[in-house]
Amino acid sequence: MTGEGLSYAAAGVDIEAYERALERVKPLIAATHGKEVAVGVGPFAGLYALPGGGHLAASADGVGTKIKVAIAAGHHRGIGVDIVNHCVNDIATAGARPLFFLDYFATGKLDPDVFAQLVEGMTSACRDASCALLGGETAEMPGVYALGDYDLAGFIVGLVDPAVHREPIKPGDVLVGLRSSGLHTNGYSLVRKVFEDVPLSHVFPDLRRPLGEELLEPHSCYLADLSRLPWKSAAHITGGGILGNLPRSLPDGLGARIDRSAWKVPPIFDLIRQRGRVADDEMFGTFNMGLGMVLVLDRNEVPKDAKVVGEVVERTGPDRVDIS
Repeated sequence: MTGEGLSYAAAGVDIEAYERALERVKPLIAATHGKEVAVGVGPFAGLYALPGGGHLAASADGVGTKIKVAIAAGHHRGIGVDIVNHCVNDIATAGARPLFFLDYFATGKLDPDVFAQLVEGMTSACRDASCALLGGETAEMPGVYALGDYDLAGFIVGLVDPAVHREPIKPGDVLVGLRSSGLHTNGYSLVRKVFEDVPLSHVFPDLRRPLGEELLEPHSCYLADLSRLPWKSAAHITGGGILGNLPRSLPDGLGARIDRSAWKVPPIFDLIRQRGRVADDEMFGTFNMGLGMVLVLDRNEVPKDAKVVGEVVERTGPDRVDIS
């Protein structure tokens, strides 16, 4: 590859433009909220207060253009796992236990084999999370989707136990990283641009398995980890990478200092950076870089086997995460 390094925006996904558009419509969204809405747009899950105590946590998401890789490879089961685990992780950051999940599947023409693989993946992930696949919608839309193309979105609702209390975050608290299984479900428009001329069957020496298998590795579920650790807040590292998601879990006036030598970045990320000449800030602002979830813990309550990757510091302004 030659010329200027690649970026997510150049690959067709402009996160900053989305954030500007979201700020524009936030007042419209807020106008629909009654007193029952405890948390609206911004965090990883919305919270709706229940009569008598407790909250429902809800989230919706999609798999993005990872679907194009699945279509090219002819393997779709992992996409079903992806959408469930992504949604489960989002509400888990609110301390929620998943109750039920719904899916929306849209395609140009229904392929029963593809649909069956997706449902197999979703039901497997739902069983693992003790979550009911309650229903969904399957839509055939020729003229909107090309033949062979499809999209998959998920919607999840969970319950937050009113008895659970989390201590406030303070400077000096530590950041614990939970390892990702790979790219999870984010940054694939950029990834596909980086590897556009590479067959999915190709084996790069550092990966030691076909590229297609690496790119389709399913999204990890962190429900068990969050149930055993004494965390104060949690950031699910999805679209926007570490730079975009970690501040969402911190109160105003606080930021994070990350030690990038504290964990080993998986080879796939170094390969993307090198082949696409992607800048470090772009990498950390797009991908999880090997950390699928980052938790805030009191430094006196960190288990011995935990991976400490940084600390909470006092910080204001737009750049609330320092990675060095």
